[in-house]
Amino acid sequence: MEYRHLGRSGLIVSEIAYGNWITHGPDADRDTAIACVRAALDAGITTYDTADVYGMTHAETVLGAALDGVRRESYELCTKVYWPTGTGKNDAGLSRKHIHESINGSLRRLRTDYVDVYQAHRYDPATPLDETMLAFADIVRAGKALYIGTSEWRASEIRAAAALARELHVPLVSNQPMYNMLWRVIDAEIVPACEELGIGQIVWSPIAQGVLTGKYQPGEPPPAGSRWADHDGENILPDFSTRDVLAHVQQLRPIAREAGLTPAQLAVAWTLQNPNVSAAIIGASRPEQVTENAAAAGQKLDVDLLKRIDDVLDPVIERDPAKTKSQKQRPI
Repeated sequence: MEYRHLGRSGLIVSEIAYGNWITHGPDADRDTAIACVRAALDAGITTYDTADVYGMTHAETVLGAALDGVRRESYELCTKVYWPTGTGKNDAGLSRKHIHESINGSLRRLRTDYVDVYQAHRYDPATPLDETMLAFADIVRAGKALYIGTSEWRASEIRAAAALARELHVPLVSNQPMYNMLWRVIDAEIVPACEELGIGQIVWSPIAQGVLTGKYQPGEPPPAGSRWADHDGENILPDFSTRDVLAHVQQLRPIAREAGLTPAQLAVAWTLQNPNVSAAIIGASRPEQVTENAAAAGQKLDVDLLKRIDDVLDPVIERDPAKTKSQKQRPI
């Protein structure tokens, strides 16, 4: 495993982070979920990402159980707040009330006194930003979180939050967007803004929810046991699952083979070539998937190989920053 600073902060994270958006939900086998976390620890992964809404709080509970007994100083724990976790009128958003109640619930489920990074899971236009940032600042000063971050915010929203964070003297150090070979919308505006502000990316879906593994063949039903098959495709973003995209992805197989990598490892390693990316989040339904994808850490892809990837995918790459709006309604 290789490690990087999170933005310009002093916090060091593993290049591969383990996330449990889908894999630790209420329908997941608890023993398998815990085995995946143990595989992550064995692979040297020290950074773990979750959210209160994942599995309607179940994912935090499972992650807390899996990490119970592990020396707390040896890993970095990230969670998020915004999406509804109850039916009450204040059970969602980034109000002061919801943020404070949510951090307490997350800490209880995660069996810890603090999280390393507490992230705003979406921007909340219904709450004044200064209210949100003051609530985050109070949580940091109370020792319940060490750093704060955003997730799927626009560049202008991140800039505004960073200005308030400086006034409040709290460390806003991370942003969590979707980023992969097919979805590059952060390159246009978000990465330049974050480089200027000293904010690092912890990116999710580096393998495009499995599409970049090449296992989904154009015109064919998804393989039995795959996420697409098990969930009727509901968790495969539409931009990734078209016949045209799947056909182009198949052309990456020989490139990965020449690099001595699996297609999944190539996809994860690709995200880490961006110097503003501090970590890439992987998920897994089996421990061996964790081991495979963790091997993408430290891989250097040369310029010629990166150009070949671009040549193959250029017709299907999404680069439009306006597309970030489509992520507002998905609790990822």
